[in-house]
Amino acid sequence: MTVQSDAALAAALFAVDPAGVGGVVLRARWGPARDQWLADLYAMLPADAPVRRVPPTITDDRLLGGLDLAATLQAKRPIVERGVLADANSGVVVVSMAERLASSTVAHLTAALDLACVVVERDGITARPPARFGLTLFDEGVADDEQVADALRDRLAFHIDFDDAARSDASGSKRDASDIARARRDLASVACGDEIVAALCEVAMALGIASVRAPLLAVRAARASAALHGRRRIEDVDAAIAGRLVLAPRAISLPAGEPPKESDDGQSDEAEAATADEGGPREDPSPATDEALRNMILDAAKAAMPPQILDSLRSSRAAAARLSAPGRAGVVAASKQRGRPAGTRPGEPRGRSRINIVETLRAAAPWQPLRHRTPQRTDASVGRPDRVEIRREDFRVTRFKRYAATTTVFVVDASGSSAANRLAEAKGAVELLLADCYVRRDEVALISFRGRSAEVVLPPTRSLVRAKRCLAGLPGGGGTPLAAAIDMAALMTGSIVKKGRSPVVVLLTDGRANITREGKPGVALAAAEATAASRAFRLLGVRTLIVDTSPRPQVQAEQLAKDMAASYLPLPYANSRDLSRAIQAAVLADAG
Repeated sequence: MTVQSDAALAAALFAVDPAGVGGVVLRARWGPARDQWLADLYAMLPADAPVRRVPPTITDDRLLGGLDLAATLQAKRPIVERGVLADANSGVVVVSMAERLASSTVAHLTAALDLACVVVERDGITARPPARFGLTLFDEGVADDEQVADALRDRLAFHIDFDDAARSDASGSKRDASDIARARRDLASVACGDEIVAALCEVAMALGIASVRAPLLAVRAARASAALHGRRRIEDVDAAIAGRLVLAPRAISLPAGEPPKESDDGQSDEAEAATADEGGPREDPSPATDEALRNMILDAAKAAMPPQILDSLRSSRAAAARLSAPGRAGVVAASKQRGRPAGTRPGEPRGRSRINIVETLRAAAPWQPLRHRTPQRTDASVGRPDRVEIRREDFRVTRFKRYAATTTVFVVDASGSSAANRLAEAKGAVELLLADCYVRRDEVALISFRGRSAEVVLPPTRSLVRAKRCLAGLPGGGGTPLAAAIDMAALMTGSIVKKGRSPVVVLLTDGRANITREGKPGVALAAAEATAASRAFRLLGVRTLIVDTSPRPQVQAEQLAKDMAASYLPLPYANSRDLSRAIQAAVLADAG
């Protein structure tokens, strides 16, 4: 089966039962193949089925419905406007660029899918119009970390990924509209045996799928497949189709080994021949055993997986999803003037707050009849129905949210012990990490400590060339002023936070301090000062990773990580590339 045939079959099953299977996530950019797939889907839907397109920037009042401000002000009474989801009842909702949906929109869509209705409780209006629909989400993300929210993906049965080589011929498997209509009528009469449900649940567990929605959606897809092929009961082939289209894209692991196939406990060939010779009634072949059915579904799911599915899933869905935390997305921070609008709140437009005129009028509109009857003022505007009376409690100000970019601070131990052990590998690892930060548009900074003090080799910058030059010229040798390095890292992270950015500190050291803050030798005093500095650094709440670069893991480095509330990563044997990968994985895991 090709991607095109799976996409066409998923569209047909979705057209049979849109609300039952939830919908389709189609990862494909705009192009002829996607347009053809959508046109085929429209042709298979009922003629009276509403289809509504939703942009990623849709507002909550347009999505859910609420107070029609213009009509309310004109009629001088609350006028309720239906939202897009209510208009799409018994139909389909199509969302382009679904990877860019706001979190509030995702929450509203998931609630509507779960409740089959829209809950409207705003502007003095309480309503629950029915909204039973199917979703078609187009994932147009360029990078691997740009994908549809997991809450929506979990509720939609089919996840189709168009590859570039397959986009030239995505048609050719279109189902006839009359067959879809017949299947839609026969869907309610399709029976499902307990062995089918048990087999789908076992396959989902074998593939590492934790969500209970996956086998439920697989059963619904199998029922739609049986109805589409004119069967009154879900058969093994329908379960295999459900395993390939619903369970395979969700797989995160594979069974360790194939279970042994048990021999058939039924009659032997000789017994069947004897029965036939005796002239007895010859029954149809017995259905597959539960184990054989499970193996067939599992084989169908495995056949639909691309090569090296485990590596691709672990890298693209788990680690890459976390990549947005320390990378492009950064940390969400509230703002009064800049950033993406994040709703409104009651309040007066003082200081830097911006008044939201539309929401202010919306809050005041339902109260106009009462306010015109009981005015609070005595000027000429009192009692005039053509004036809108706004009071202090009506004011709404806009809330904004913005993403604080990340600044990664590398603190490198260039003392004599580190230079003799792992300074070359540390330089190579930091250089690779600098390149990774540059790709994610992060700022990087470099602090080196050796001899009697610590120094800022590179202030926060995005210049990769400058960072490499400073790193290449980093000398080694001398004592280990660890306390001074931690103090300098604390000062730098404080200034980074004041600039509205999110700091991440990566400290590469063996943890053996021997130089005090005053630049004098003394192991005991230097260790005590390092402990005090690390505990003070802990109060900043900065995400920190300590990499033990000594040939053998040191107790001092592990204790330092505990004092700083940092992640500890011992790497006794590794080259620069292995060291870079380990640091990156630890930072991403800590961010997740």
